[in-house]
Amino acid sequence: MLNKDQAAEIFEKLKKHSTADEVEALIYGGKSALTRFANNTIHQNVAEESYSISVRTAFDGRTARATTNKFDNDSLQRVVQASESLAKVQHPDPDLLPMPDASESPAAAEARPSRHSAQTAGLTPELRADAVEKIVQVATGHKLTTAGVFASSEGVEGIFNSHGLNDWHAYTSSEISVTMLAGDSSGWQKANSPDVTQLDPTGLAEVSARKALESARPREIPAGKYTVILEPAAVLDLAGFMFWDFGGLSILDQRSFLNNRVGTQIFGANINIWDDVAHPLQSGSPFDGEGIPRQRVHLVENGVVKRLVYARATAKKMAQSEYRDKVGPVAATGHGFSLPNEMGEAPMNIVFSTPQDPKTVDQMIASTERGILVTRLWYIREVDPYDKILTGMTRDGTFYVEGGKVRHGILNFRFNESLIHMLSNVEAMGTPVRASGEESFDMVAPPMKVRDFNFTEVTKF
Repeated sequence: MLNKDQAAEIFEKLKKHSTADEVEALIYGGKSALTRFANNTIHQNVAEESYSISVRTAFDGRTARATTNKFDNDSLQRVVQASESLAKVQHPDPDLLPMPDASESPAAAEARPSRHSAQTAGLTPELRADAVEKIVQVATGHKLTTAGVFASSEGVEGIFNSHGLNDWHAYTSSEISVTMLAGDSSGWQKANSPDVTQLDPTGLAEVSARKALESARPREIPAGKYTVILEPAAVLDLAGFMFWDFGGLSILDQRSFLNNRVGTQIFGANINIWDDVAHPLQSGSPFDGEGIPRQRVHLVENGVVKRLVYARATAKKMAQSEYRDKVGPVAATGHGFSLPNEMGEAPMNIVFSTPQDPKTVDQMIASTERGILVTRLWYIREVDPYDKILTGMTRDGTFYVEGGKVRHGILNFRFNESLIHMLSNVEAMGTPVRASGEESFDMVAPPMKVRDFNFTEVTKF
């Protein structure tokens, strides 16, 4: 694996080729591997190791970036020249700030949680195959067919600039996704963690199989508004659509559903959300695309949007704008993306707070007279960006609940639901867990029981 000292040497070589006022390098890459299975058989195993260097140069308010995956001296010279040539033909950006220096990114490695696991880094194809064998044994034991992936990686991310800023992040990741297929039903589970020992392939397979078996011979019930119990994967795949709107630039651009709503009660009083990269169940780099440390930010407090997140330039621009007194505290929070970009910033380490009286999914079911239990959602699209109305479908385990018990599987629904409405009607929540979906990024999210969730159509499967 490439280490920080080696990366620093590469940056020193790169700097010698630059004539720019400022130069920055993002150095990233690592090892990744994937074992894919279908029809109860492994059919693909791939692995690669690669590294890239992305160079940004700046001349008097003009900046551009170029990238290469070759680190020899000639390639470093070419990528610097490419970046500088592009920068020189850009229009000056009045909002572009000088690159940060080391004082804006103090060394705090000792305070950072480790995101690197030796067990994950040492994961071999044989160990992944052993896990897949356990999943297949569950499938064949229940006369089901399984498909899915077991992926692992070990990587690094580093940032260096000509003002002396440098930071480094080493990490591992592991992920298992399991789908169980029956004749007319299916079940699904997915989990991700920096530490592969936190994943339970047999447990994931058993839950997925149970959902496939219990949702067999699904019945049709009419569309309408129901109390719905959303498992964590369904919660995060819906909620993930709103967090791009929590960046300061989205407010300035008038493309956020939070325009004119910051500081007002828009969700239920039981909704509290943080962005917290240091949370023990989170993962990700502790610094942003400019090397600024990511701060812990209380985004939503008792249903009131209290804070936004900011890149350096956005914070300065917001402080000089007509919105500065309407959006809560304004300061760089370490949530920017690498420059140049049009997105600005966003919170990417979402953590829902544990409710005062957390309920398990079984307790939510037991307290429901008539409702729907949803395992996951898919094909989610935004219909109305200001009211945050989303549409999509249920999938891989949708059940009818009556009299406090799961009665049978049902045909899947299409839904049209506002996130504002949904998070204003949460009757109960569970303890947040690290959850993975398919439509959004991983987050620490709870199961939720929500009243009056709007299902608009019944599918044929």
